[in-house]
This record gives sequence, structure tokens and C-alpha cells, in this order.
Amino acid sequence: MKDWAAFYDSPHSIYVNARHRDLHYGRLADDIARHVATPTAAVLDYGCGEALYADRVANAAGRLVLAEAGPSVRSKLIKRFAGNPRITVVSTDRVGHMPANAFDLVVMHSVSQYLTAEEFDRIVALFYRLIKPGGLLIVGDVIPPRVPIIADAVALLRYGWADGFFLAAVGGLIRTFFSEYAQLRTRIGLTRYTEQEMRRN
Repeated sequence: MKDWAAFYDSPHSIYVNARHRDLHYGRLADDIARHVATPTAAVLDYGCGEALYADRVANAAGRLVLAEAGPSVRSKLIKRFAGNPRITVVSTDRVGHMPANAFDLVVMHSVSQYLTAEEFDRIVALFYRLIKPGGLLIVGDVIPPRVPIIADAVALLRYGWADGFFLAAVGGLIRTFFSEYAQLRTRIGLTRYTEQEMRRN
């Protein structure tokens, strides 16, 4: 694996089983939908991943653009939502060519940690061009400095215990420890931000 984009575009064990994956994407879709201000709103989900329940967001909005870097994941999204006229799937590169003031809501969840600080600055500047006056930008799952990797493991185990996949979470942590994810985290690392740094962006 060369980078994070290639990793997430290939089979991986970040989600320990189907229940974990479904709960993650279902709750994320519901959270995004709650921030859709009007039923005619245009929404951009940048770095959307598998977005299994993007139709929930689309049902709350007038238009939803799913932007994904990975060609394999993007192909699956196109097939999954082919029958939904409210959903458009594009590459993240194409977002840079979209017109100004195109969106009421822009969401980037669990992406900032995989970008360099310079890449993140460029993307945030792009978002400010794309968002309509009075629109909303949501950046989620930002990792603060000095959070040890054990904190991620504990959070997953608590999640699994509360939602019925604890044993799968234990097995998933073991697989991840020996996976390319661990190698990439050691070699490339994750970009972290304080709250003050995020506010300056």
C-alpha cells in the first residue's frame, strides 16, 4: 500500500464485522441528515467512503453529492444509488471544478487525519468557495494531539460492548495490529489538530 487512499480503496478490516459497519454508516447518515436545514438543500459529503445509508441524507435534502477518492469504492456507490435521482457520485478531484456557492452543507468526516496539513488547508479553502453564504461546514472525527493508539482500541471495545459485537471487536483489533493499517500508521502517521488550530482554518 502506498498511502491511505489506496488502503481504503482495498479490502480492509477497519470494520470488525457487518454489524459494526452498518451501525457506523447508519448513525453517521442520521447525524448528517439532522444538519440538513431544508428539504431543498444541496449537500456535499467529501470523502464519503462506502456511505451505505446515504439515501437517508438524500431523503432529507434536495440533492446529495458523494465525493470519493477510491475508484473501487466509487464504483460501488454508483451501482448502489443508481436509481436515486437525488444522489450523484463523483471523484474528489472533480469537486475542485464545481461552481462557487453550490452547497448549503458540506461534510468531511474522518478524512482530515489522512491529509497533510497543506492538503487540509487547500481543501478547506475549496469548501469555503463551494458553500453558500450562511451555509454550514462540518468536519468530523478530528484527532487531537497526544491521544495514544490505545485510546482508539478502548473506544472500539466500548462500542462493541454497548452494541453487541464485543468479541468481533477483540478479533478486529488483533487483525488490525498485524495489518497494513498498522504499517501505514507507523510509516505515514495521522495528522492531528488542536481545537484552536481547527478554528483558525
